[in-house]
This record gives sequence, C-alpha cells and structure tokens, in this order.
Amino acid sequence: MEIVLVVIAFLFLLTGFLGSVIPVLPGPPLSFIGLLLIQWSGYGEYSIVFLLIWGAVTIAMMVIDNLLPAWMTKKFGGSRKAVIGSVLGLIVGVIFFAPLGILLGPFLGALAGEVLNNRLLARKERIKAAANEQTEKNEEPQTPAAEKTNPLKVAFGAFLAFILGTGAKLIIGSMMIYYAITAVFK
Repeated sequence: MEIVLVVIAFLFLLTGFLGSVIPVLPGPPLSFIGLLLIQWSGYGEYSIVFLLIWGAVTIAMMVIDNLLPAWMTKKFGGSRKAVIGSVLGLIVGVIFFAPLGILLGPFLGALAGEVLNNRLLARKERIKAAANEQTEKNEEPQTPAAEKTNPLKVAFGAFLAFILGTGAKLIIGSMMIYYAITAVFK
C-alpha cells in the first residue's frame, strides 16, 4: 500500500509541476497533495511545522498567482480590459498555440485589451466633444477624460507578471519534488 501511495504522490507532484506552466492545472496545490501522500505513505517523516509551512506557501502562491497579473497590469498603466485580455490570451494561447502560446498569449491579450480600451476612450472623447459643441458655453467645466496608455507597456507588464508567477510556481514545485525524493530515497 505504501508503494501505491508513493506512486500516486509522485503523479501529483509531477502534475503539480506541469501545472506551474499550464494554467488549467493548479500547480502548487497538486504538489502539496503529493507531499501529504508521501507523509501518509510512511516514507515522509515531515514535521507538522514543515507541512504547515508548505501549506501556507501553497495558499500564498495561489493568492499571489491570482492577484499578480491584475496588479502588474495595473502597475504598468493597464485598464480592466487589458487584465481580461491577458487572461483570455493565456487561455487561447494554451489551447490553440501551446507551448509558444503560453508565453505570447498573455502579452498579446493584454495588448489587444489595451488597444481596445484606448479606442473606446477616443470614441467617448469624440462623442463628448460633439455634445459639448451643442451645449451652451455657461455650463460647468467638464471633467478631464481618462488618459490613454501605451499598450506595449501594459502588455509587457502582463507578460512580466506571468513570468514571475510561473517562475515562483516552478521553484515551489521543484522544492516539493526535492523533499519527496529525499524522503523516499534516503
């Protein structure tokens, strides 16, 4: 029974490692389940503190992985459309253009989202300008329009977030595999 648990544990660990680059797989949680299975198999002699720390790292990585792309895209001046475009680009890239789509999808999606946002802002400004020409001059001053952003800069921010998040997940997955290997083959 122990061997079966170890084999299943390594399947979880390897799937978790792959999940670091394939967005539909939750990488760190799968790897953590692998560590728990190693512990339950009798091969792992991990302390409770060790497992709690890795559980906390797993949860923290899940939170960071979900917030980092939006935060980095916003940090680089991106709009909500760029964030959505980045996520959609990643999904389309993984499904239709893997493995290159994994890298290019978030970049191109954020770029398309920000270009769309800038076009919508320009359209709103034209409509507002046309409306202002028809109104009286004694009205209240208009609020300034939202500023357009550089789509390439925003796309770079989304791409950088993807690279940082993926790198962190790969490091975490590698470390969990290392601890599992050392526990089983000591």
